[in-house]
Amino acid sequence: MANKNEGLGKTIIVVLALCLVCSIVVSGAAIGLKPMQEKNAALDMQKNVLDAVGLLKADTNVTEAYGQRIDTMVVSLKDLTVKDDIDTVSFSNRKAAGDPETSTKLEKKNDPAGLGTREDLTQIYLVKDESDETTGLVLHIRGQGLWGTMYGLLALEQDFDTVKGVTFYEHKETPGLGGEITNPNWVKTWQGKEVYGEDGNVQFEVVKGGASSKHEVDALSGATLTSNGVEYLVQFWMGENGYGPLLKKLREGELNNG
Repeated sequence: MANKNEGLGKTIIVVLALCLVCSIVVSGAAIGLKPMQEKNAALDMQKNVLDAVGLLKADTNVTEAYGQRIDTMVVSLKDLTVKDDIDTVSFSNRKAAGDPETSTKLEKKNDPAGLGTREDLTQIYLVKDESDETTGLVLHIRGQGLWGTMYGLLALEQDFDTVKGVTFYEHKETPGLGGEITNPNWVKTWQGKEVYGEDGNVQFEVVKGGASSKHEVDALSGATLTSNGVEYLVQFWMGENGYGPLLKKLREGELNNG
C-alpha cells in the first residue's frame, strides 16, 4: 500500500513539475514574442491605411510609403487635443475602448452602432502629398454587423467630408453576403460620396434599390443587417458622439497639443 501511495505521489509531483515548466516556457515565449507581435500588428495597420487611401499596390514598400505619405497621431475625443506623449506604435484603439479610464460608456439612444463604449483616445492618420501638404485623413470605424464587430478605416478627402476610400479589415460576416463589405467593386462605390449635408449633419445612408444621391451607397444584396450596421457605424462615428467635433476642429485648424 505504501509503495502505491509513494508511486502516486511521485506521479503527481512529476505532473506538477511538467506543468510548471510548460507554463514558464509559454509565458517566456509570449513575453519574448510581444515586441514582434506589436511590430507585425503595426505593419498590418499601415497596409490597411495605405489601402484605404488607394496607395497600396502589389509592389508597394509599405514602411517606406507609409513614412513618406502618412502622419500618425493619437488624439483625445474628449478634449480634442493631440497626445504627443503616447507612443503611436504600441497604442491600441481596442485597448482604449476596453479600459474604463480611456473610454466613455454610451447610452443606448446614442449608440446606433452597438459599441457599448467609445474610446476617448484614438489614432488618426493624416495623408500627405509629395510636397508634404495634408490632402486627407483616415479614421478608425467599427460597429456591430450580423455576427460580430466590423472593424474598418474610412478615408476622407481634404474637406473632411468626401469619401476617398474605405476598407473593412476584420469582420465575421457571412461569405458571399455580408462578407461582401470587402468586395473591391462595392468598396469602390464609396469613392466621392459625401458624409455631411448642407446643414452639417450626417446624411450618409446605405440604401436598397440603388443609390441615387451623393450621400448614398448601395446596400449589399441579401445582407440587410450587415448593410444597416455599416450605415449605423458611419453615422455614429461621423456624428457628434464620434469624430464630428474633431473634424470641425481640424477644418478650423485649431487642433492643439494636450
